[in-house]
Amino acid sequence: MTKIKTFRRLMNTGLLSLAVLPVIVHAGSVVDPLVAAVGPESHVPIAIQNLRWAMLDGGVNTLTFRSMDQLFTTRHVARSGAISPLMRDDHLLDFSYQFEGVSYQPEQFLDRTFTNGLLIMKDDKIVYENYRNNTNQDTRFMAWSMTKSLVSILVGIALEEGRIKSLDEDITLYLPELSKGAYKGVTIRQVLSMSSGVKYEERYDFANPGIAARNHILALVKNVARFVEPAKTIERLHEPGTVQEYKTIDTAVLGLLLERVSGGSNVSAYMAQHLWEPLGAQADGFFIMDGEPGVGREFTGAGYSATMRDFARVGSMMLNNGRINGKQIISPEWVKMSTEPFMKEDPKLGGYGYQWWTRPNTTAYSAIGLQGQYIYVDPDTRTVIVKLSYFPQAEMDIAEQETMAFFSAASAWNPKK
Repeated sequence: MTKIKTFRRLMNTGLLSLAVLPVIVHAGSVVDPLVAAVGPESHVPIAIQNLRWAMLDGGVNTLTFRSMDQLFTTRHVARSGAISPLMRDDHLLDFSYQFEGVSYQPEQFLDRTFTNGLLIMKDDKIVYENYRNNTNQDTRFMAWSMTKSLVSILVGIALEEGRIKSLDEDITLYLPELSKGAYKGVTIRQVLSMSSGVKYEERYDFANPGIAARNHILALVKNVARFVEPAKTIERLHEPGTVQEYKTIDTAVLGLLLERVSGGSNVSAYMAQHLWEPLGAQADGFFIMDGEPGVGREFTGAGYSATMRDFARVGSMMLNNGRINGKQIISPEWVKMSTEPFMKEDPKLGGYGYQWWTRPNTTAYSAIGLQGQYIYVDPDTRTVIVKLSYFPQAEMDIAEQETMAFFSAASAWNPKK
């Protein structure tokens, strides 16, 4: 259904009031009526609101996914010191992969799965690296929910530093402002594993906006509220620790936890000191900010951008049990614990650990972001793959399936000498 048809349907059913129309038109520009209908008027320029509203669309996302600093207020995660070297042993991709009974060549995979960038490492050496659609090694790509896996690393660091005493503590001991909602009695471990039990359906039906869609509009499109705000009054759906359901609000709560225990700092500064600098990143990363300037904070649920090589460094660090370039960033115990399924895996789809996706019948695991962003790590074959994509929303499921088929083939691939 087109947006204008949806707008008319809402008008006809009385779900959208004529009272919002004065908000829609401003200085000759028109904001999408569905955006205008949710929450108060925003001070974000209407043209920028419209771009944020459309940033996932297939016609523009190859560009917007690498231009988040042009669409949002940002906070940088500064690199510093020596850059961790990435050794090279370049090869042609001389293998094929199977998908839905058909054999394809890797070059076909790039276009078939809407690829902006692809990097493959074997034994900590880059064997293949390809930038497409006017991107290059300096381009900073949006991670979307790969950000969740970075937040997991930071929580592990905070635990090892003693800033967090135990994963089995009630998270509201650190965040008392959440005590009136369903996070009361939920442990940090349960939030990490997406088993908090809070009622937050990860559904972005903007024609009928539920809590997630409304939160997206208010916090990210209009910047009139913080993304974590609903956590203060959220309801409970399941007993904590009994059901795993993917919820970005859980990771936003983890971001608030990191903010609180960082010693008066913020998530970006904490990440710069404890992850990005010791990682030996080659470029600053950045978070997009939710809420109004001065009030909003890092969108830790899905808001980080970095270069493809720096995402590869994260993968290399995880592959090597938390160590890179002679520096132990996170303990081997945390790497193992966070990348194992918290509950029973689905035999076809895999499972979920502490903000990392696991693969069935293998030790491989992934950071995965909306519409085709991946850091894939296979300890058995010493393979790291970073894929940065622009999946159209209507083709996400099939593109995800084909991507995993390619990853399995690339992981098993032994480059010829």
